[in-house]
Amino acid sequence: MNMIDLGSYQLSIPVGSPPKTITTAQLVKGYDGKYFKSKSDSIVFWSPVTGTKTENAKYSRSELRETWSDGSLHNWVYPDADNYLNAKLEVDQVPSSGKIVIGQIHAYESTEPLLKVEYQYKEDTKTGDIVAKVRNRFDDDESKVYKIVEGVKLNQTFSYVIHLSKGGKLTVSVNDTDWSNRISETWRDKPLYFKAGVYTQDNTGYTSEGGKATFYNLDIDHNKS
Repeated sequence: MNMIDLGSYQLSIPVGSPPKTITTAQLVKGYDGKYFKSKSDSIVFWSPVTGTKTENAKYSRSELRETWSDGSLHNWVYPDADNYLNAKLEVDQVPSSGKIVIGQIHAYESTEPLLKVEYQYKEDTKTGDIVAKVRNRFDDDESKVYKIVEGVKLNQTFSYVIHLSKGGKLTVSVNDTDWSNRISETWRDKPLYFKAGVYTQDNTGYTSEGGKATFYNLDIDHNKS
C-alpha cells in the first residue's frame, strides 16, 4: 500500500496525442509506468523534454490533478474552505533550463494557473531556489515571481505547503519558511483545483533530458469548519 492515497487524483502523462489520462480507478488499482513509478513509500514522476503536451501547453508533464473518489473532477471556490496541499519530495533531475513546477493551483477551463511552485536549479551554485509564481488577479497576463528559499540541492528532501484561506490569503511554506500574500477578489468565484508532480519547464534536448521528482507524501485537505 502506497503512503500516498491516490484515491482523489487523476494523472496526466506525456505520451499520446492528446496526452494520456490515467483515471482515479486505475491509480487506485496500482498503476505503474515509465512516467509514474509507484513504490511502497514514494512515487517517482518523470517528464522528458520530448514528451507530448496538453492543449495550449509548451511543456510536458507527469502530474496529478485533484478529483473526487469516483474520478470526477474536483473543483472548488476558495471562500468555501481552508484549502491545503502538503507535499514532501526531492527533485532528482532537471532539464537544461533548470526549472520544474512541482505544485500548482489551477483555474478550471483556464490556461493560466493562479500559482505555480517551481524549483529553479542554478549550475553555478549546484543548488536550487524554490519560488512561487503568482497571478494576483484572474485577468493578470503575467505572474509575479517570489523567492521562498534557496540552496536546495538535487536529491535533498524538502516539504512544501500551499494554503489558500477562506479570506483569500495565499501562503506557500517551504520547510519552515513562509511566504504569503492576499490574492485579488477576482479569483473568488473561479473554480480552482490543485495539481502536483512534475511539469518540466523545457522542451528541447534528448529524450534522456527532463524533470524527475520523488514524492514521499502528498495530501490535500479542504477544511470547511
